[in-house]
Amino acid sequence: MSIRIKIRNWLTEKYLIVIRKKQDFSVVGSFNVSFSRAIILGVLSLSVIFFISLVLTRTILRQWFDPVYMETENTANILMLSDIVDSLSIAVSQKDAYLANIQGIISGNEALDSIGLEESVPNAAQSASPGSANFSPSEATLSILDEFKSATIENSNPIGISSTSFAETFFFTPVKGVLTAVFAPQEDHFGVDIVAKENEPVMAIADGTVILASWTLDTGYILSVQHSNELISIYKHNSVILKKVGDLVRAGEIISIIGNTGELTTGQHLHFELWYKGTPLNPQEFITFD
Repeated sequence: MSIRIKIRNWLTEKYLIVIRKKQDFSVVGSFNVSFSRAIILGVLSLSVIFFISLVLTRTILRQWFDPVYMETENTANILMLSDIVDSLSIAVSQKDAYLANIQGIISGNEALDSIGLEESVPNAAQSASPGSANFSPSEATLSILDEFKSATIENSNPIGISSTSFAETFFFTPVKGVLTAVFAPQEDHFGVDIVAKENEPVMAIADGTVILASWTLDTGYILSVQHSNELISIYKHNSVILKKVGDLVRAGEIISIIGNTGELTTGQHLHFELWYKGTPLNPQEFITFD
């Protein structure tokens, strides 16, 4: 008998497997089995187990068996932690700048302005602002900024400008209220004081770009907007500033909240000024406040 015939007989030879009860040896069931059938069942079982394992490693057990998945998750976690560290670094820098500002004020030095703070603490929202990249202050603007930094303007002679000089410009009222102090440049009061309700919003008088958003010992929270034709509006003694340097604002847009900040104030009000080419104007000639 050849080897091939022996192998075929070995594979096809059937065996009877009988299942009996232990108590009375009664037959519960029986079935025929051969080596060829056992091999086929074994291969099918291994295939099913392999398929199920493959599915599990791609779904539920992916985080334990897929190295690419783990690498992707680790990269995402590293990026998230990096963003958190950057945010904390910016927050710490802002706190340090704030503390340095407070220390300077206590020691009698000039307060740091928001321009220096913006440069010392990078801000993605600010860098994306279209106005911050295009804004370039003129000489007249720089002269007014010098006045903001506590430089007293003496012997100022306002130029003769009437309301017809801005006939094509409509000015919004920054805040409606009662005037308690009028324009008096001879007394170093270069604007008007308007008393209004608590937490009253302050609006921009016209379209423009924020050129100053700061805090000073005398005027508290101060904000300045440069408009067209070398016109600049100034808003002092605010309780909250809602804009930053370089922001573009629209006429009538809320830019701050009225307040009582700074040493040169005796109550809640808005000190509002208008400057044209480095010279203060009387706001009452252009805007109605009541």
